Amino acid sequence: MAGERALGLVRELRRASDGHLPPFQTEVLRQALEEMRALYERNQADVSDAKSGRTELIFLIRFRHCCLLRNQRCILAYLYDRLLRIRALRWECGSVLPNTIQFHMSAEEVRCLRDYGEFEIDDGTTILLKKNSQHFLPRWKCEQLIRQGVLEHILV
Repeated sequence: MAGERALGLVRELRRASDGHLPPFQTEVLRQALEEMRALYERNQADVSDAKSGRTELIFLIRFRHCCLLRNQRCILAYLYDRLLRIRALRWECGSVLPNTIQFHMSAEEVRCLRDYGEFEIDDGTTILLKKNSQHFLPRWKCEQLIRQGVLEHILV
């Protein structure tokens, strides 16, 4: 069924208790994105046919488009909720998260290679970058520091 995997991500977070960080569902997320890619490709093919006069495909195209939007909303809700939970845990635990929490995080993190000081992200959040500290940041927000050798992108 269209959208079950993406909805499963949201259900997983709902089952988790407040303050608890469930394991990052890499495989389910990958499957949901693959489902979205397949829906998009089928829509592209049907749009070409609909332009050539097969107007009965328009409803199917709209349905798939709605499925794509729903999947997108579910995936973004999943990632945003995890972001808020990780941010709250950082406030509770400090800059170094316990191993039990780090185990449930995504493998894509950034390790600080040298003392840099405070780093302000575009949303106004300030992060203290100390040597050997690990941070969960979107790569695009710290790409320049990675190129400068201040941060290192690590895959666990």
